[in-house]
Amino acid sequence: MKTIIVGGVAGGASAAARLRRLDEKAEIILLERGEFVSFANCGLPYYIGGVIKDKENLKVQTPQRFKSRFNVDVRVCHEAIEILSKQKLIRVKDLETNEIYEESYDTLILSLGAAPIVPKIEGVHLEHVFTLRNIPDTVKIKEYIHKHNARNAVVVGGDYIGMEMAENLHAAGLEVSVVELADHLIAALDLDMACEVHQYVRQKGIKLYLKNGLKEIQKDKVVLEEGELLADIVILSVGVRPDTKLVKTCGIHTNARGSILVDQHMRTNVLDIYAVGDAVEVQNFITKAPAFIPLAGPANKQGRIAADCIAGHSSKYLGSQGSAILKLFDMTVATTGLNEKNAEATKIEYEKTYLYAASHASYYPGGKGMSIKAIWDKKTLQILGAQIVGFDGVDKRMDILATAIRFHAKITDLASLELCYAPPFGSAKDPINMLGFVAENISTGKFNQFFWHDVKRLPLDGSVTLLDVRTKAEIEGGKINGFISIPLDELREHLDELPKDKPVFIHCHSGLRSYIACRILTGYGYTSYSLAGGWRLYAKALEEGIL
Repeated sequence: MKTIIVGGVAGGASAAARLRRLDEKAEIILLERGEFVSFANCGLPYYIGGVIKDKENLKVQTPQRFKSRFNVDVRVCHEAIEILSKQKLIRVKDLETNEIYEESYDTLILSLGAAPIVPKIEGVHLEHVFTLRNIPDTVKIKEYIHKHNARNAVVVGGDYIGMEMAENLHAAGLEVSVVELADHLIAALDLDMACEVHQYVRQKGIKLYLKNGLKEIQKDKVVLEEGELLADIVILSVGVRPDTKLVKTCGIHTNARGSILVDQHMRTNVLDIYAVGDAVEVQNFITKAPAFIPLAGPANKQGRIAADCIAGHSSKYLGSQGSAILKLFDMTVATTGLNEKNAEATKIEYEKTYLYAASHASYYPGGKGMSIKAIWDKKTLQILGAQIVGFDGVDKRMDILATAIRFHAKITDLASLELCYAPPFGSAKDPINMLGFVAENISTGKFNQFFWHDVKRLPLDGSVTLLDVRTKAEIEGGKINGFISIPLDELREHLDELPKDKPVFIHCHSGLRSYIACRILTGYGYTSYSLAGGWRLYAKALEEGIL
């Protein structure tokens, strides 16, 4: 069997290595139009910021190592320019010699990747405007900064790559501005969770221009829909599109976006041609709807599955849930599954809650808080998605939640998880357990919630009781109009001040004390509601101007 793989990063490289491990006698040719194979594309921004000091460290494999270890014929600077599927031939151009030749195949794997989107505006092709896709892009950006003594950088697009670039340009000594058309950074986050990210990023010295679009790029500035910014260098990070022009004329089916359509075995509609990675349409693991989720982890898994199937082993890709994580200075932002916007679009009747918890035992020094948001199906209790913004310990909590979703766990199952505990690492009641406890209490009717966006609709005519159970010292830092103050520890002594025939809406700093207050009042026959996320979340929404 002779297998040709087009594309030598992530999915393609994984497919080549897996196929060799399964079939020692197969002939495997790996074609890569760039100079490098199997490079660390997720690590590219960190070379610009100086975290990765030697660009050689970005190379996971070299053609020589691939040959010696896996006996794969790796041809860099060789571009596949045409697929002749009926003849089982692929036409290839050697980019160094301009020679064009044909290569036959028994099976073909396409790992074509995704290309950065370049908006159709004036100035995008100026010499100080860059996109980031590969090692040469990274080197050009770093060299340009030093050669031209760049001082002001504008990053257009505030998603994962854009924010990694913003951090690393800042680390390289530049004044950085981020322009984002949406109302918040990191599209996978909901706006309420992004508020905390916005405030932290601004504290670090990065300027944000949200709900603002790019109109034009000039030699030393960018023109926005509202205002202008100085720009010695501009990074375009507005998203990616499937790079599938190779398949346009060979009968392979694509969707309207250009993504290649594949089945669970990564097979296209054309016999013996497989496709993997960022160029394919996947199924959303939760909704089962078609999706475009370009991530390195899924690409590697898909490459493995294609190789399995070619080698005669049954293997299926069951969908992507979009688990992703971002380091932003000392902050960590992580998401998995659906956010509220996704859930609303799919018409799922969902419930949500917020939790603010310490990364490890509060009495052990160095712990930091993390904000957690979880969304679940109101009927089945199955976890739909989660978002965490914090510092220490965010990654392991999100990995637990991503795993729980993959195995169809209910939100209440989190309460029974037995997780590793020692004071430097967590709490006896881990934040994940606490999330399960809260959801269990909600789903069984032990207490009711209301949310930051509900506060403005609460009547101030005396028909309900609005209660703030924080301490007097906390209230000096800010309060919500109309809420009376009774600290939690004094609540039982003041019950006669609260009419029993009126519902009570309660808030504290984070939601824990208001829950306890709800249980106290429930015990005395009151109907009560706790503000999920507490004053802390409400105040951040207020500061961001979204209330």
